[in-house]
Amino acid sequence: MKKIVAVFLVVAVLLTGYFTVTGWGSGGSAADRMRLGLDMVGGVSIVMEAQTALTGTELDELMEQVRVVMENRVNEFGLTEPVIAIENKNRIRVELPGADDPDAAIEMIGQTAQLHFRTTDGVTVVDGRHIKNASAQLYEGYDANLVGTYMIAMEFDPEGAAAFEAATRAILNGEIRSADPLYNDNQILIYLDDRVISEPAVTTIITGTKSQITGRFDEEAATALAALIRGGSLPVPLTEVETEIVGPTLGLDAAQKSLTAGAAGILLILLIMLVFYRVMGLVANVALLMYIMIVVWTMIGLNAVLTLPGIAGIILSVGMAVDSNVIIFSHIREEIQLGKSIRVAVHSGYKRAISTIVDSQITTIIAAIVLYQFGTGSVRGFATTLLIGIIASLLTAVVISQLFLELLAESSIWGNAKAFGVKQSGEEQTERNHNFLGRRKLFYMISTAAILIGLGAGGLRGFNTGIDFTGGTVIQFNVGHEIEVEAVQEILKQQDIVADVQHAGSENEKIILKTSQVLTGEVRDDLSTAMRNAFSVTTPENRFMEQAGLIGPSVGAQLKTNALKAVILSAAAMLIYIAIRFEWRFGIAAIITLLHDALMLLAFYGLFHVQMNSPFIAGLLIVIGYSINDTIVIFDRIRENQYYLKKRKLDEIIEVSIAQSLGRSLMTSLTTAVAILPLIVLSGSAVRAFALPLIAGVGIGTLSSITIASGLYYTITKLTQKPKYKGA
Repeated sequence: MKKIVAVFLVVAVLLTGYFTVTGWGSGGSAADRMRLGLDMVGGVSIVMEAQTALTGTELDELMEQVRVVMENRVNEFGLTEPVIAIENKNRIRVELPGADDPDAAIEMIGQTAQLHFRTTDGVTVVDGRHIKNASAQLYEGYDANLVGTYMIAMEFDPEGAAAFEAATRAILNGEIRSADPLYNDNQILIYLDDRVISEPAVTTIITGTKSQITGRFDEEAATALAALIRGGSLPVPLTEVETEIVGPTLGLDAAQKSLTAGAAGILLILLIMLVFYRVMGLVANVALLMYIMIVVWTMIGLNAVLTLPGIAGIILSVGMAVDSNVIIFSHIREEIQLGKSIRVAVHSGYKRAISTIVDSQITTIIAAIVLYQFGTGSVRGFATTLLIGIIASLLTAVVISQLFLELLAESSIWGNAKAFGVKQSGEEQTERNHNFLGRRKLFYMISTAAILIGLGAGGLRGFNTGIDFTGGTVIQFNVGHEIEVEAVQEILKQQDIVADVQHAGSENEKIILKTSQVLTGEVRDDLSTAMRNAFSVTTPENRFMEQAGLIGPSVGAQLKTNALKAVILSAAAMLIYIAIRFEWRFGIAAIITLLHDALMLLAFYGLFHVQMNSPFIAGLLIVIGYSINDTIVIFDRIRENQYYLKKRKLDEIIEVSIAQSLGRSLMTSLTTAVAILPLIVLSGSAVRAFALPLIAGVGIGTLSSITIASGLYYTITKLTQKPKYKGA
């Protein structure tokens, strides 16, 4: 049966790989089916103006409410990770990824103003502020005619529940008379703007905070209506000012470059695994290819949007998928070196490795779940891809790899030590003492100095925060024909302006510039003159600069707050898990190391003045995820050796554990860095600015798990526990 299953899996991998690349049916290849974000493929940009007389602080607060509700509403329609920013105080710019129909986008955005529940005599019962939740669910009542259909389950806040109960009571008591002959007295009309989107009949007095709408809905219709209700109301009506197609923020060929870079990274990883691990590397490659296809088609099936933060999550999960195999292979080689047969070594190696893999993956799963639950926008996109990747890596590394390795171990050709990368079975293992623990104080001082220097540099000259965090100026030019981004960047460099450049218009004839600098009218005029002189502009002078003004940050206070909350809660959840599975000292050391790595990344941005835009959040998250995974693997070795080397001193046990884990840590870091490297070489400057800190983060996470985490555990243990042996 093992051989049959193995053959089936190989055939499945080959066929799925073929269809992934070439495609089948009308949907095309995986690349054609995958939904990409604004940074990859662009979408539709809509500018809307708030109809209000408010000014000053009151207007600022109102527009922030508009931005938050708009973001929630747009996400409900599946257009995840939009870019939404306040512009010129009373306007809001909404950029919808992947959309290519301005009219359809306007229709959807136009439905984001006011949600009201009214009786048929025109009296408003509740509005969107009172809706806590709405979801599509299978009908669970007793009406046989509705079995198998869907309903909308709603939940009101206490104020809304009281008002809804009073209204339904009045309807059933005959106190309501319809003012419209189209509707009956016992109906509740649900309005979005001035359009009725549902008119359910009241059949009973609704008490409590929960209610249902039934009506033989199919799943699609119920989900759409629930999304409209759940989105709530904007606090002010909006009118359309401008709508147009915009290009990807990373450049017109960003998607193709990213796809090429991803393929190159995967090929490099496959080659490295084959060279270093021989026949085990071949098994790992089959498992890795299966892992990639599971992740890709799961994201397509979930209709998830892939952006740079999502790519970060995939890169991290690829590294962890490789890491799981490397952990298994390291244990198998150790078992072979102890003189065990290949078959027994494979079995024993898996048995020893499984707890390490499970512990390291579960801690990361905990972080991903918390990040998804409490995060928004790019944080949730990162968590989604990371979670999919971890589950896929557990399946492929633990189940698939084991099947193939057990078959190879029983083979007369491949079932030998040389094929498994060991010179000879039973060769003597030498313990290496790198004295990492003895140098822990030096490592502490170096890390502290690096953090202080980096944060000091950032504090003195200011961190290079981009427009996503600070807001700034937006200018739109109508050149009349497509021009290269590099040519625009050259003009900006001459004018001493740093800006994001984005194409717009149906033929990419427009250029949108977004800069964190607040440009005066004189500077804008000089830039306009330089642009006209540099390019063959075909539009009249008075129509060349179509718009210019201030734009607020797209990474709003809610996203930053939710990201910080998610990181803190995930750290607390991981601490609890580690304390239960290991002991509390390991947990404290792991969390301090996590904080150390986050500060080191921040110091990197401060020292090298790398611009901090929304991908910075994803970069910070990937460092946290990578760091905790690497740290847990070494801690698991220490815990294992505390059982097998009971008579050894604690410092000796830690040194042995680091030495045993060193090769695996370096290999995982190498493969993860290799996955990122093509993004730097093959992509543009925007992607490069995102990828470089990721490589720095991988290096930080690897070094800290070796030089900081174990030393912290030793220090905490020395301070809190009396040693069992003299000198320990």
